Amino acid sequence: MVWANPRPLLHLSLLLLPFFSSSTQSLRFELQSGHTKCISEDIKSNSMTVGKYLIVNPNEGQPLPDSHRITVRVTSSYGNNYHYGDRVQTGQFAFAAAEAGDYMSCFWAIDHNPPITLTVDFDWKTGVAAKDWSNVAKKGQIDVMELELRKLQDSVASIHDEMFYLREREEEMQELNRATNNRMFWLSLLSLFVCLAVAGLQLWHLKTFFEKKKLI
Repeated sequence: MVWANPRPLLHLSLLLLPFFSSSTQSLRFELQSGHTKCISEDIKSNSMTVGKYLIVNPNEGQPLPDSHRITVRVTSSYGNNYHYGDRVQTGQFAFAAAEAGDYMSCFWAIDHNPPITLTVDFDWKTGVAAKDWSNVAKKGQIDVMELELRKLQDSVASIHDEMFYLREREEEMQELNRATNNRMFWLSLLSLFVCLAVAGLQLWHLKTFFEKKKLI
């Protein structure tokens, strides 16, 4: 009996996983006191999303100043509120998106005199990237290769769902284009009719004017 070497399969899964993963945003930005900065993410329906944020301590080894606080709100494109942190220094959120669309995370730094600039670390993951694989490995007591294969399987399923989602969005855009083209067609006909009517009235007015002046 010939046994296949599992390492090439493991290497293949490790190589393909980054291309199959869902969205991940990890960024650091500066926020001046009294100002707001918003970050958006397009999330499809029923997708899991997790995020965590914290204010970077400008003086390592010392407590974070009490003036370094932010207010954070996460909302959907329909205005539904999914997370709210008031005057916090760190926080996290996790939820399953109830509706598809752009979700907005807005950070507001409280006013301070004199003005200060805060540095914020923000990590936002959706889809397969939001799954805690370390807990999956601990609970299931599985080896590294099986864990990577499970990641790959979930990533492929996520891409399959993403393809259907994009197809639905494409159909919506095509329907919108057809409706817009139809409206433009009728608007063009109306514009042509108005132009012809105005030209006819001008000719009638000129003819009447010349007849009164007995020029024709």
